[in-house]
Amino acid sequence: MPLDRKLKKANHAWIRPLQAKGGARYIQISQQIMAAIDDAVLLPGDRLPPQRDLAQLFGVDLTTVTRALTEVRNAGLLDAHGAGGTFITTSSAKDNRTVDLSMNIPPLLHGSAFAQAMAQGLQATVPLLGQGDLMSYHVGPGTKADREAAALWLRPMLGAIDSDRIVICPGTQSALAAWLLAYTEPDDSIVVDTLTYPGMLAAARLMQRNIVPVEADAQGMCPDALEAACKNHAPAMVYLVPTIHNPTTVTLPQERRQALLAVASRYQIPILEDDPYWLLAGDAPPPLATMQSASSSPVYYASTLSKYLAPGLRTSYLVVPAAQPIEPLLDALRSITLMAPQPLVALASHWIRSGLAQELFEKARQELVKRQAIAHSILPQPLWAHPGGLHAWLPLSTKIDLYRIIQTAQEQGLGVANAEAFSQADTPPSGIRISLGGAPDARGLQTALEKLTAILRDQQAPRAPQAIV
Repeated sequence: MPLDRKLKKANHAWIRPLQAKGGARYIQISQQIMAAIDDAVLLPGDRLPPQRDLAQLFGVDLTTVTRALTEVRNAGLLDAHGAGGTFITTSSAKDNRTVDLSMNIPPLLHGSAFAQAMAQGLQATVPLLGQGDLMSYHVGPGTKADREAAALWLRPMLGAIDSDRIVICPGTQSALAAWLLAYTEPDDSIVVDTLTYPGMLAAARLMQRNIVPVEADAQGMCPDALEAACKNHAPAMVYLVPTIHNPTTVTLPQERRQALLAVASRYQIPILEDDPYWLLAGDAPPPLATMQSASSSPVYYASTLSKYLAPGLRTSYLVVPAAQPIEPLLDALRSITLMAPQPLVALASHWIRSGLAQELFEKARQELVKRQAIAHSILPQPLWAHPGGLHAWLPLSTKIDLYRIIQTAQEQGLGVANAEAFSQADTPPSGIRISLGGAPDARGLQTALEKLTAILRDQQAPRAPQAIV
C-alpha cells in the first residue's frame, strides 16, 4: 500500500516522507514528531503508533525509530510505558519538571525549529571538518569570513562597520575578562550601575579591580552620579548595559546615553558597552558606540549570540573603536582562552549568512512577547519588564524574607536570581530577576509563575503569633 494511503487510513497525517538530503533519518523523524507537538497536531495523551509500524511507515529500520523516539523523550515530550505504548507527555507530567527562572537563555531551544536549524547547519559545516581547518588552531580575531558574517549580524545595531575591527570571542564573559586584562591594572576602579551583570562583578573581583557602583534612576545611570565618580575615583572604565538592563530591564533613552558619553568624554574614560538585548527591544535608541566621535571617549561594543540564538554557540563579537589598538585585546584573549571554538563559530556564521539566524531570532522574539504577557498577567505588580525582554525584575519589600523565598522556590523546582547576585553592596536592594526563556513552553512558564506568585503571597501574608510555652 502506498505511504500516503497508509497515513490516511491510520489517521497519522503528521507523518511526511523523509528527504534524501534532509540529514540523519532519525533526526528527521524526531523533528516531525516535535513539529506535530508544536503545531498541536499531536496533543498530550495521544499515543504514537508502535515502533515497528513507524519503521514501516517511514521506510527505516527499527533502530532508527528507537533513536528518534529517544531524542524526543530526552526533550521531555514523551512518556514510554513499555508494552502499554508511547504517549505524548501529559500537561501534569510537564508541570512537574524543574523550571529554571534564573538564567537568561532564549526560548524554543527544545523546539522543532531549533532542531531543524541545527541539523541544517551541521549538514553544511560537517564537510569542512574533514578538511581539518575547523579543528585546527585559530588564534587571533577570527577568520575573514567569520568577521564579515559578524559585521552582517551587527549591521542593525551599528550600521556598516569595518569587519577588521571585530574580534570574535568565546562568549561575552571571555570578552569582558579580556578587556579588563588588556586595558586596566590591579586596583583600577571600574564604574558600574548599583545593580549590574554578575559576570562583570566576578571578573573584576578576580582581577582585583575596584567596583564603583553609581546611582541610577528610572532612566538608568545618573550623569551627575557618574560625574562624581569620575572626580573621586578616576576610573579606568565605565561599564554599561544600556538596553533592557540586566537585571532592572531599564533602557537608557537617547538623551541619557548622550549625557553619559559626554561625562565620560570630559574625563577621557573609555566605555565598555555590553549590549546583548538590543535586537530584542526593537525600539531601543542607537548604541553609544554609534555616537562616539574623534573627540569623545572610545566606546567598545560587545554583542553576543547567547541571548538571541543559543548560549552553546559560545560566539560573541567585540567591536574595537577605529583609533584604538586591537593587539592588547588579542593578547589577553590568547592568554585566557587561546581561541573561540571554531566549529561553533562556523555554525553561527553559516546561520547568519543563510538567514537561519534571523529566522530563529524572530521566532524567539515572538515567543518572548507572549511570555512577557503571561508574566504580567500572573506576577504581582509593580513588575519591571520590556515587552520583548528575556527577563523581568520584581522589586520586593525589605521586610520580606528573600532567602526563604529563594529556598521555597528551589524546593518546588524553581530557580530565580536574587538581587544579591547583581550587587557589591552589603545591603543590596530587595528583588528578584525572573527569566522567561528557560521554561520549555508557555504552559510550563505559566505553571512556574503561578507557583512563584503563590510563594510570594505566602511570604507577604501576616503570620499568626506563636503561643508562648
